[in-house]
Amino acid sequence: MSAPHRSPVAALDGRHILVLNWRDVRHPQAGGAELYMHRIATRWVAAGARVTWLAAQPEGASCSEVVDGVEVHRAGGALTLYPRTALRLLGRRFRDVDHVVDCQNGIPFFSPLFVATGVPIVQLVHHVHQDQFATRFGPVLAAVGRFLEGRAARRVYGLRPIAAVSPSTRQELRRRLRFRSAISVVPNGTAPVPDVRGPRDPDPTLAVVSRLVPHKRIDLLLEQLVAVAAAVPGLRVDVVGDGPELPRLRAMADELGLGGTVTFHGYQPDAVRDEVLGRAWLTTVTSAAEGWGCSVVEAAGLGVPTVAVRVPGIRDSVVDGSTGWLVDDERELGEAMIRALRLLADESAAERVTDACQTWARCFTWDRSAGLLAAVLVQAADGTPAPGDRSARSDITTVARFRRPAGWTGAGLRVTDEARDDGEVVSLLLHGCDEVDAAGTLQRLGVDSAELRLADRYDLLAGPAGVPVAPLIDPVTDAAGV
Repeated sequence: MSAPHRSPVAALDGRHILVLNWRDVRHPQAGGAELYMHRIATRWVAAGARVTWLAAQPEGASCSEVVDGVEVHRAGGALTLYPRTALRLLGRRFRDVDHVVDCQNGIPFFSPLFVATGVPIVQLVHHVHQDQFATRFGPVLAAVGRFLEGRAARRVYGLRPIAAVSPSTRQELRRRLRFRSAISVVPNGTAPVPDVRGPRDPDPTLAVVSRLVPHKRIDLLLEQLVAVAAAVPGLRVDVVGDGPELPRLRAMADELGLGGTVTFHGYQPDAVRDEVLGRAWLTTVTSAAEGWGCSVVEAAGLGVPTVAVRVPGIRDSVVDGSTGWLVDDERELGEAMIRALRLLADESAAERVTDACQTWARCFTWDRSAGLLAAVLVQAADGTPAPGDRSARSDITTVARFRRPAGWTGAGLRVTDEARDDGEVVSLLLHGCDEVDAAGTLQRLGVDSAELRLADRYDLLAGPAGVPVAPLIDPVTDAAGV
């Protein structure tokens, strides 16, 4: 009898994984990208893997330490990190690694040039930086950054596999950077979702959690809030986060007459941040693009829906009409917030939205993320073939549902396939195949009849069980009568 579908994380037991990331989780400027990799790495360590992390060394930080079982080694600054890392990779110390996770943060490490031949390398990409370079550098350095992230990286990394945190990021990797290798979607996890939502503020309240930097466009939010404050009596707006834009944004709020409406709380510990966010009726995101809406899903876990512009990353993390509402034009944002706040004034409607938000947030666990990324590593190392050839359709995924055959174990599935088995019905995400290939694969696995359809972005994010929430209100026609 064939072995059952194996756990990808368990398959990493005894393997040495090298993580390249410009920051580690204890860097003073660490953010969501570092937390993502750290949460996953600690789960790999718990499964028996050895994880070594190379990062920059901020002032006052030690050269080496073990953080939650992860061996962190630091050297170099924001730019000198890259040549320092290259020298380390060329030395003997890291010749025993079994896998490399090369985390792309705009400027690649170009690890294939320095890692021993035959060591599998997986690129991890949160979002594409082509537009962001111009906001941080002058024209010459911005052009260099775009070249390194695009043409140079495409040449050096070749067809090595990529893990992207969202379908939007995968689309940008194809469209903007023209990568041709297999790209797997490995979404973020989120904090455990409470069983019961905490009490809301009695007054209509909007909470925003964000770094206060130019590309987050909090100034756009302030402009839109003028009309919202006029239309929604008693409106309160809490902004949690710090950054170089804070003084300018405070002055702008005063100039717009929002001084009594908007409160800037600055940086707050996680518990305070969550308490402020959990009391809110609504949250919003005004970025021009994201890799993934971490703050959106964190808010959903607390029962708070989102109004935002339909941009990369955010369009993935909001189920439009269920866990929030998306608009196509940033000039429509204020009116959408007004409609949403009026809807949420109805307690029964607010409860339905809360249920949808929390159900959606429960789809995202760090255990699942660790398994998905581990599967990409294992397949890159083992090259495990699946029945049939799926290599020509790397971005296509098929959802399959069928009655569980007697003795079903999942044997023969790819390590990157996902399965949900409730004892009666099996749901699968079969990656790299269309419905025709999926039907052939299932027949070879002893399944004669199945419901098949191509997966959409929400299937990839929620997993084989599918999207667990249905639309509550049409965001265009305002079907609830608001």
